[in-house]
Amino acid sequence: MVDPMRRSIDELRTFYGEPTGALVRRLLARRLDDAWGEAPDCDVLGVGYATPWLDAFVGARRVVAAMPSGQGVEHWPSVGRNRTLLVDDRRLPFAAGSFDRILLVHALEEADDPAALLLEAVRALAPTGRIILAAAARGGLWARAENTPFGHGRPFTRGQLERLVREAGLEPAAWSQTLYVPPWTPLLPLADGFEQVGRRIAPNTAGVILLEASRQAYARIRPSGLAQRVPARPALTPQPVASTSSPTPRPHP
Repeated sequence: MVDPMRRSIDELRTFYGEPTGALVRRLLARRLDDAWGEAPDCDVLGVGYATPWLDAFVGARRVVAAMPSGQGVEHWPSVGRNRTLLVDDRRLPFAAGSFDRILLVHALEEADDPAALLLEAVRALAPTGRIILAAAARGGLWARAENTPFGHGRPFTRGQLERLVREAGLEPAAWSQTLYVPPWTPLLPLADGFEQVGRRIAPNTAGVILLEASRQAYARIRPSGLAQRVPARPALTPQPVASTSSPTPRPHP
């Protein structure tokens, strides 16, 4: 039975096959590449509708796309050990610790119980694994665009995502935003310019928030009070998550 809250697989496939969806795919892929790049010798899980981005994880041992039953499942060209399957998002059919990387896209916003879904994803995460939540931003215009997948279900703020991952036993490690261009067709060709300007002067206008978390966030504190992940290779940008034990970050001049 199809969940009325979830966009159907046909709607999602159609959106990402159109120019607007192709733009979204490109901008989100850029942020994911900043975070993870390739995934050599990793087992990767995508939950929700993550197939537009899973092919980028070159060198992975196995890539699995788990699609909620209320959404439906699509055929995804299998290369090597790549697979798709229909799942109950409250009971994912994977052994504990099965995946090194887990990506949630179009998963939390329309879930009946986002906390239960995330707990299941965390159960499937390896002890040293990393997870990225990509969700519609509550303050962005895309959350109001009902002709896109981001205009359905519940959007999130950064703080809400941080609380969600902490309640699931993870620690936020890094975050980023994208999709600053308004969802209006005449402005879409200017998307790259909106990305550059939006990050600096209008961060609350982003359409998508990405939060990376792990079971333990190794961090040291810079003099500015901002946390820096160790090892030093940056993950998501524009800035890391501040340490919960650090003083309040001072604005940069």
